[in-house]
Amino acid sequence: MILDVAGSIPVGRPNPPLAMADELTPTPEFALLTCAEMAAADAAAIASGIPGSTLMEAAGRAVARAVNERYRRQPVVVLCGPGNNGGDGFVAARHLQAEGWPVKLALLRGAGDLRGDAARAARQWKGPVAEPSPGLLDGRPLVIDALFGAGLARPIDGDALLLIEAIERAQLSVVAVDVPSGLHGDTGEILGAAPHAELTVTFFRSKPGHYSLEGLRRCGELKVVDIGIPASVLDAIGPRLWRNEPVLWADALRRDDPGNHKYARGHLTILGGAEATGAARLAAMAGRRAGAGLATIASPSAATAIYRMAEPGNLIVDADDGASFRQLLADKRRNGFLIGPGSGVNERTREAVLAVLAAGRAVVLDADAVTTFSDDRADLFSSIGGPALLTPHEGEFRRLFPDLDTVPGKVARVRQAARLSGATVLLKGPDTVIAAPDGRAVINVHAPTSLATAGSGDVLAGLAAGLMTRGLAPLPAAAAAAWLHGECAYRFGKPGLIAEDLAVRLPEALAAAMN
Repeated sequence: MILDVAGSIPVGRPNPPLAMADELTPTPEFALLTCAEMAAADAAAIASGIPGSTLMEAAGRAVARAVNERYRRQPVVVLCGPGNNGGDGFVAARHLQAEGWPVKLALLRGAGDLRGDAARAARQWKGPVAEPSPGLLDGRPLVIDALFGAGLARPIDGDALLLIEAIERAQLSVVAVDVPSGLHGDTGEILGAAPHAELTVTFFRSKPGHYSLEGLRRCGELKVVDIGIPASVLDAIGPRLWRNEPVLWADALRRDDPGNHKYARGHLTILGGAEATGAARLAAMAGRRAGAGLATIASPSAATAIYRMAEPGNLIVDADDGASFRQLLADKRRNGFLIGPGSGVNERTREAVLAVLAAGRAVVLDADAVTTFSDDRADLFSSIGGPALLTPHEGEFRRLFPDLDTVPGKVARVRQAARLSGATVLLKGPDTVIAAPDGRAVINVHAPTSLATAGSGDVLAGLAAGLMTRGLAPLPAAAAAAWLHGECAYRFGKPGLIAEDLAVRLPEALAAAMN
């Protein structure tokens, strides 16, 4: 009887972990709404009997309250546009003036151009309405930006552009209503210009653009306020995008069985390389900390000694080529795989990827595994049939999905990549986006800038692979890995973070997520 390197259980005897769990709890509190979905939420609230003027009054009052809570009383200039965003600005100006703030208000167009609830709000404003001019900014007032909302459809120009440019030159304090004007709520792109706000007040639910890279740069503190829209309107909208929080996937982490043993928790196998040996080692440590019962590094024989002298909990086997790696798949207990960190862009990596995909095992494809197929992506995509997660950074993503460069917005690009490839895709960055082939998606911004260090991505890949090995499906595993990765960095809590610091803080991060 052939024994494997870890003990006396016969090779080939299936002993899989708990069934793969696809739990991603669609928590309404953390749903992100597109501009169209937010318009639908407004319409549903109005149809239920809540007047639009009541919603606008609540929105403007919330802006005024947020200003009062954050700033001392000082001169304030409210810049209003021609739509409902401008109407919110009129309401905020009225409430601030009533509370003793020195308020100036400017409107991009004449008050006669306002319609509906915005026109009603303008009529209730009893102060003067100034022409838009950079001269309004003399004396360095606090600025409330109510020029344009999240659904702006064209680049900012004219008086609005002059005002934003003057605000930016003077580096004035800005409170944005809904979004900083010029930031698109869906794509997160800047349409011509957008101010850098210290505070952004948005309503009911936040939008994808708030958590885009430019949104993170320009929104400042994001405050999401309740203006009376019932949460039940989300039932008909059916959001498919969420901000990443533990409540989305913590239940999947809590699953356990008193009879578990190391093989029941899953056996993670990582393809190691001959040169960048640290990458697979970092990933293996993270995979074991994430809950995989065992982790094996499949090493070229020339590097086996290096891997064996490293962490004692990692198992090491020789795998010089694709054929020797395929032999490992005969052991059905090897249910989770990670290929890419330090494996090299070569035929060995390519053959290993195709072998795992043909076997239908859970797999994370990172770094070199992604780049290896940049000139033959059809072969990769046609082979994906089981649970697979791709974890590229922007450069790797562009090499694998060059035709998606022109798709507006990171969320849309990643969703299309997931549909095209048949895999869940995690596109790394400060605004990490994770999307499943069925269109569900998550944005993770729980990540300090200290994660921008060599080896950090290997730890992330190992985390995701460890979670998939223990039974999570790709989407919840990727979402959990991204949040836990950031939490480990936050818990380091001081300058000087390197990748080796991350996995040792994973027990604390897991505890925080599951409590």
